[in-house]
Amino acid sequence: MARYEFRLPDIGEGVAEGEVVAWHVQVGDRVREDDAMIEVMTDKAAVVIGSPKAGEIAQLMARIGDVVKVGDVLVVIETALEEGALDCDHSTGQRREHAKEESISHSRLAEIDQSGFASIGDALAERPLATPATRKLAQQLGIDLHIIKPSSGKKITREDVLAYANRASGGSALPVQASEASVEQRPSGAGERRIPFIGIRRRMAERMQQAKNIAAHFTFVEECEADRLIEIRSRYRAEAESKGIDLTYLPFIVIASIAALKKHPIINCRLDTETNELVMLDRYHIGVATGTEQGLVVPVIHDAQELGLMQLAGRIQQLATAARKGELNLSQLNGSTFTVTSLGKQSGLFATPVINLPNVAILSIHQIKPRPVVRDGQIVIGNIMLLSLSFDHRIVDGQAGSAFTYEVINYLEHPELLFTPD
Repeated sequence: MARYEFRLPDIGEGVAEGEVVAWHVQVGDRVREDDAMIEVMTDKAAVVIGSPKAGEIAQLMARIGDVVKVGDVLVVIETALEEGALDCDHSTGQRREHAKEESISHSRLAEIDQSGFASIGDALAERPLATPATRKLAQQLGIDLHIIKPSSGKKITREDVLAYANRASGGSALPVQASEASVEQRPSGAGERRIPFIGIRRRMAERMQQAKNIAAHFTFVEECEADRLIEIRSRYRAEAESKGIDLTYLPFIVIASIAALKKHPIINCRLDTETNELVMLDRYHIGVATGTEQGLVVPVIHDAQELGLMQLAGRIQQLATAARKGELNLSQLNGSTFTVTSLGKQSGLFATPVINLPNVAILSIHQIKPRPVVRDGQIVIGNIMLLSLSFDHRIVDGQAGSAFTYEVINYLEHPELLFTPD
C-alpha cells in the first residue's frame, strides 16, 4: 500500500505560507489527478490546489483556519488503486462521482440540453466556474454543478444552486441545512453568535497590524477644490459610457498621483530592511483598495503610467469587478508601489489610512461637498474634496509628505495639465 504525502507546493510570488480556507475532499473520498482538493489563502488570493495523484484520501493534516507553510504535509493519499479503476469501475461503486453521473434522470438530461451542452460528455468535459463555498454547498446538497445553468455570466452562484435544489425538490424544504464553511464552531453565549475569522479578513488584519507595528505613520490632510475636476469628468463621461466604462474620479486621482510621484520619487520607493537601502522605483504600480463581501483587497494596476484615462478607467473597473467576484490571481494583488483608497459616497470628511506595506504612502480620497470658500476676497460656494495621506515617517519627513500632497492637489485643481482620453 503506497502512501503519498502531499505537501503545500511553492506557489510562487514569494509566498511562504497560506491559510486553509476550504477542503473539497474528506477522508475516504477517491480522487483523480487534478481533482480539486484544498483551497489555500495566500497573500489575499485564494488558490484551489488539485490532487497530484489518483487514489483515496487517507488523512487530512490541516483544519480550516490553520496556517501552513510551504513544504508542510496537507493530505495523505493512498495510491494503491490504479487510475483506470477510478475512471472506469462503475460496477463496484468505488467511484462516487461516476455513480452520480449514472443516476442523472431524464429531466436532468433536459436541463443539460437547455444549458447549451450537446451531451453529458460535453457537460462533464467542462469544469463549471464556481467559488469554493458554492462547490461545498452543491456537494452538501448532492448536486452536480455540471447540470446547473448560471443565472448570469459564466459563474454558478450560491443562489443558482439553491434555486436548482428548490426546483428539484418541488419547492419543499431542502434535505440538508448547508453551511458555507465547515469550520469547527464554538458554542455561543446568550445574545451572541460566533463567526470564524478566516480568509481575506484575517489576512488583511495581519497585514494591517504588521503595518502599524513597523511603519511610523503620520497623516497629512488638505483641501482640494474640485470644480475643474468635475467639469473635465463631465466632458469625458459620455465617451466613457459609449465604451461601457463608468468614469469615476478614481482614474483622475491615479493619474495625478503618478505625475506627483515622478516629481517626488521618495514616495515611490520601498525600504529593504535587510540591506538598509532605499529601493527607488521607476515604474508605477498603483494599488486600488476595493471593498468586497469577504473583506478589503488591493488589486494592482501594473505600469499604470502607460495607460491613458479611458484605459485606466477600464482597468480599474475590470479589477474591481474581479475582486468582488473573488477572481483575482496573485499577480493582480502583488507589487504595488503606491496605494489609493476611497469609500466613494461613504468616504466621509477625512481619515487616517493605514499604509499598505512595503509602500511608504497611501492616499485616501473623500467625498466632494459644496463648501464656502474665499476667492478674490469673496465668499463663494465651491466643490471641496479633502485628501488624507499617510506616510512612513521613517522614510518620508513632513516636508516631503506635504510637498507631494500639494503636487497632487495642483494637478487635480488644474486637470487640463494632464488628462486626455488616451
